Amino acid sequence: MNRRSLLAMAATGLATPSLAQEAWPDRPIRLVVPWPPGGSTDTIARLFQPKLAEILGKPVIIDNRGGAAGSIGAIEAARAAPDGYTWMLAYDNEATNQTLMRLPYKTLEAFTPVSLVATGPLALVAHSSTPYRNFGDVVAAAKATPDRISFASSGVGGLAHVSTTLLQQQGGFSLVHVPYRGGGPAVQDAVAGQVPLFMSNVVIISQHIRAGLLRPLGVTTLRESRHVPGTAPFAEQGFPGFDAPTWWAFLGRTGTPEPILRRMQEALAKALAEPDVRAKIEEQGCDVRASGPEECGRFLAAEIERWGKVIRDNNIRADS
Repeated sequence: MNRRSLLAMAATGLATPSLAQEAWPDRPIRLVVPWPPGGSTDTIARLFQPKLAEILGKPVIIDNRGGAAGSIGAIEAARAAPDGYTWMLAYDNEATNQTLMRLPYKTLEAFTPVSLVATGPLALVAHSSTPYRNFGDVVAAAKATPDRISFASSGVGGLAHVSTTLLQQQGGFSLVHVPYRGGGPAVQDAVAGQVPLFMSNVVIISQHIRAGLLRPLGVTTLRESRHVPGTAPFAEQGFPGFDAPTWWAFLGRTGTPEPILRRMQEALAKALAEPDVRAKIEEQGCDVRASGPEECGRFLAAEIERWGKVIRDNNIRADS
């Protein structure tokens, strides 16, 4: 095939796949964030977005598609063409939604893992006006008055909800779940004292912990987290082995050409390794992971299986 033929094919949109891959990206890239602006997923995306765009040489446009515990945005991303121009930053709900909801896609079939971006602790916090000084106080009070003490989360079936359910199951106590439509509204009510307890990722509550408005009672990592210093893990408070880190993962559409997936993974790893980007993300209360695709895929599969069992065992439903 001569040069004139190749140019003619390119002009009519019939260029060979290899040529299209070599040209990628030749237009702006969309990053679907399946949560509203201001939440943890949006915050983290906007911290690495400028550097990623700089490395790729094209704008990376964040497309906030919030609603239905992240499933509306995920469905939108799952329907996108696998051409390397639509990606998604998934939050931990992506794993629990696979069991909780009837979705038109399966995460590990519709998406190809690119990188586990960051992980961090969930923290159970109490409003400063409550009498709870530690998690033992909550457990004792809940056993004395079952189904009287409420805790908030960012929504039904999210990791904050499901992990707190597992704590109750293992500890033999019962709390009342108050689900919100996202972390933003939940943290507002938690800070205002409208709910006594709130289980959340640290990204949206760290400033309120530092201000003394919210008192941390425990974290869901196996060991004490530097992001919530002085707060004992639940694993050291009578729940041995308890481990439920929150996470954010960068996913591409299955079917995206391998060279494009590889270039995106390399660009993202480079962006996350930038000292300023890394510092800003970790200041939010999580740890940059920047894993490879294989590790990310294994992690996602394990999360879907593990929390799916907790959801089924406790009959958690999307309308509960």
